[in-house]
Amino acid sequence: MSIATDEVLDRARWADANGYHGVWFADHYMPNTGSEEIQRGDTHECWAMLPAIAAVTERVRIGSLVSPTSVHHPAVLANRAVTLDHISNGRMVLGLGAGWQINEHKAYGIELQAPKDRVDRFEEAITIIRSLLDDDVTDFHGTYYDLTAAPSDPSPVQSPLPILVGTGGNRMMRITATYAQEWNTWGDVAMATERRTAFLAACDRAGVDPATKTTSVQSLVFLTDTDDQAASILDGPMGSRSIAGTADSLLGQLAAYEAAGFDEFIVPDFNMGDSPEQRTERLQRLHDEVVSRR
Repeated sequence: MSIATDEVLDRARWADANGYHGVWFADHYMPNTGSEEIQRGDTHECWAMLPAIAAVTERVRIGSLVSPTSVHHPAVLANRAVTLDHISNGRMVLGLGAGWQINEHKAYGIELQAPKDRVDRFEEAITIIRSLLDDDVTDFHGTYYDLTAAPSDPSPVQSPLPILVGTGGNRMMRITATYAQEWNTWGDVAMATERRTAFLAACDRAGVDPATKTTSVQSLVFLTDTDDQAASILDGPMGSRSIAGTADSLLGQLAAYEAAGFDEFIVPDFNMGDSPEQRTERLQRLHDEVVSRR
């Protein structure tokens, strides 16, 4: 599925005008296949789209969901984030991950290390980024990165500029608790609640007050006319990463996320239809029948 840049910007304007909290953009180079198989499809570059989103909005937070440190150097990510924080007048959230999508790494010759090495690299990267965002000068001498008297000019508008990490692994959660302000996960209410419990435990192990962390969740959303239609979707391969049902049912499921302690629910739009008109109609219906009633 391809989404034109005009549709992305129209959607951002719509979210900004209708009371949404944030607009997030994925950082990938091709659609995912779960393997080395190549999948064609327009995939706009995240760090080129985010400034445009900032320019056409006034209120919503904007952020990458998420940028892989397997692809981007930490100094580049920090400088991009600070620049966008200035462009947006303090609305930037830097979403980070360790990297995971096999086909894009294979196709473009970007190394996708074994999980332990990937997390080792991520920990160095987020340590550097946090320092570049917060400190005047950064010195860091690690296995993967070496920075000497690296200046951080200008400073972000926000203090601190928030880092969000999307992850479900225990060690990654501990790193998130130590260096980030926000944590994101996928899943239906049961899966997401279980993962949030694990994240709170990671905060405790890191000696961090979980109340200082913002937690968000994303799940595919299907507004159906009947319970049978919802059951069919939830029995499918993406059932554990979806919520489905009538408007009243979805309201109950969103309330359950809130009761579990989540601060933000992010609505992906790639499952909303095959055409701009269909996606617009379904998102508007979801807004009118569900979101506006909360």
